[in-house]
Amino acid sequence: MPRCTTSAMAHHLEEISATVAPGAHAVLLLDQAGWHTTRKLPVPDNITLMPLPARSPELNPVENLWQFVRDNWLGNRIFRSYADILDHCCDAWNRIIAQPWRIMSIGLRKWAHAC
Repeated sequence: MPRCTTSAMAHHLEEISATVAPGAHAVLLLDQAGWHTTRKLPVPDNITLMPLPARSPELNPVENLWQFVRDNWLGNRIFRSYADILDHCCDAWNRIIAQPWRIMSIGLRKWAHAC
């Protein structure tokens, strides 16, 4: 979607909700962006939103994943159009999801597994 809005987030949650197995429940970690925290956001019954503390990107492993994607496939480019941006982003997304071992490596927090 071209903008981060409450409506865009609602559509995103609908997509996630549709992929949650019947009888299961999803917990979605997210930062405290306004479109994540507004009371106007409809949250499906099979999803719980868990906002992370403000100003704590180290708790959100996806921040490192996005940085990896930008560094390797999206950075230092000039996009010709919005469609070109979408094409490159879809290509980058497909590349990273084809490498689950890399996602796990980037997202691992050793301190979270310490005794």
